[in-house]
Amino acid sequence: MSAPGTIDTDGTAGPDQPESLFNRLYTGTGAFPIVQRRRLYFLLTGAIVAICLASIIFRGFTFGIDFTGGTKLTMPAGDADTGRVATVVEETLGQEPQTVQIVGAGNARIVEVETGFLTSDEIYATKLALVEEFQPVAASGEVSIEAVGDSARSESWGGQVTQQMIIALVVFIVIVFGYMALRFEWRMSVAGVVALFFDVITTAGVYSLLGFEVSPATVIGLLTILGFSLYDTVIVFDKVDENTRGSKHSSSSTYAEEANLAVNQTLMRSIHTTTIGILPLLALLVVAVWILGVGTLLDLAIVQVVGIITGTFSSIFLATPLLVWLKEFDPATKRQTAKVLARREKAGATA
Repeated sequence: MSAPGTIDTDGTAGPDQPESLFNRLYTGTGAFPIVQRRRLYFLLTGAIVAICLASIIFRGFTFGIDFTGGTKLTMPAGDADTGRVATVVEETLGQEPQTVQIVGAGNARIVEVETGFLTSDEIYATKLALVEEFQPVAASGEVSIEAVGDSARSESWGGQVTQQMIIALVVFIVIVFGYMALRFEWRMSVAGVVALFFDVITTAGVYSLLGFEVSPATVIGLLTILGFSLYDTVIVFDKVDENTRGSKHSSSSTYAEEANLAVNQTLMRSIHTTTIGILPLLALLVVAVWILGVGTLLDLAIVQVVGIITGTFSSIFLATPLLVWLKEFDPATKRQTAKVLARREKAGATA
């Protein structure tokens, strides 16, 4: 008999007594019917993917200068502010700059201005206007303004980075599918790869919806989070494999119930892993925004925070429910489920 408010490992409930949320999380007794409500989570994940794909297709991405090409002007910040800098650049060029941001802290603060590709004359005129307006003086006592970026080279380089990312992603997915098929079974491979695709689409969709700038650091971070998502999924699948080993001969619980129990047993571990993974990234965000200014660290931290959250969601609410859905097409699983239900119906009629 179960303790009050718990659910037996065979999926049956104990005495109907209230039990705290934290107790259910820590005991991992299968109190959360995640697999049993898989249709709800399938609809939810489908809606999320649809929204993200729609944003990617119709809204697109905000690509950084490394992908689109252009010119970047930097100078010591001094007492300059982004509004005044943008005004000077717009009056000089006749067009608004793409971005104006202050990076760094203290005497190391600099202003970064990104524009479309400028000619040598336009670069010279903009530099002269900024010098006259702000008198930027570096620590050495000399004016320090530089222009970098070439439209054709940047677009070519951005295309190469994108191509290499796609190749790396395909190779990673093939390796993951092969490993999980050998370690577990092909259905787990399919569910795990679907969860990875969900993570990539969702993370990319969030970037598109919120208009975050896509930089090389974003690409690196996106590939990094796939490892985290896979780790979390494999942990859950390992527990599912342990619980369902020999389940074909069991008459006490179905495959779905044992899989749901496995998710519950690893739920607290997933929460701890996600929390521990996000905390240093939040610290990195604080450092990037308040101390060093907006830059590569911010791009890297944002994509990993979004990816870790989506990876945790997919490993709990998508991968295992999808595995169970695929498994229920297996004739052996169907027979075992029918045997368990028939035994319970008989026991209920006898009682």
